[in-house]
Amino acid sequence: MLNKLVLFDFDGTLVDSAPDLANSANYMRTLHQLDPLPLSYLRPYASKGARGLLKAALDMDTDHPDYEEKKDIFLAHYAANSTRHSQLFDGIDTLIDQLNELGLGWGVVTNKVVHLTQPIMDHFGLSQSSQVLVGGDSTPHSKPHPAPLFMACEHTGIAPENCIYVGDDERDIVAGKAAGMATLVAAYGYCDFDPAIASWEADYVSNHAQDILPQILDWLQK
Repeated sequence: MLNKLVLFDFDGTLVDSAPDLANSANYMRTLHQLDPLPLSYLRPYASKGARGLLKAALDMDTDHPDYEEKKDIFLAHYAANSTRHSQLFDGIDTLIDQLNELGLGWGVVTNKVVHLTQPIMDHFGLSQSSQVLVGGDSTPHSKPHPAPLFMACEHTGIAPENCIYVGDDERDIVAGKAAGMATLVAAYGYCDFDPAIASWEADYVSNHAQDILPQILDWLQK
């Protein structure tokens, strides 16, 4: 096993979970006698979790007096339906196989809580070879704070400077830089090839999952 580690964000990077998240958002709308919203509208909010989706679906902010109750209903529905329509992004299964063949360890650092992430990883067969899973409830701080990335390093025994973090949101790149890691933007994710990606100043930008391995190999040679 190489003394290097590839860490991935989850939603929008490894897994396209937007269809199931949108399904739960629209479930909340049905409870309020509202028509469903199209996936195309809800998709950009997928990386923002319950907070973003409740805002998109019900125009409900976190300071709303009913927010916590609605969040619990949303999350319970999502937990029961999180693998109905979600899929690995095209090329991710091949990428994971390639990393395993190279003896290059990998893991997941996400703001999604562990009990929602683990079943999806199990469903797609990711848990068997992942070396670490750090969720939004694993440390007192979530991304863009670097604490979750540091926890992944502590768990695997790999120093931050020997890690590269792959994510589709600016907070992923901010967190990776703050942790002293190399960074790679999964531009195919929920950032949807946003022109602002250039301003994030990541080390690499991948427009498809098949682009990630060559860029990781380049990083390994530095």
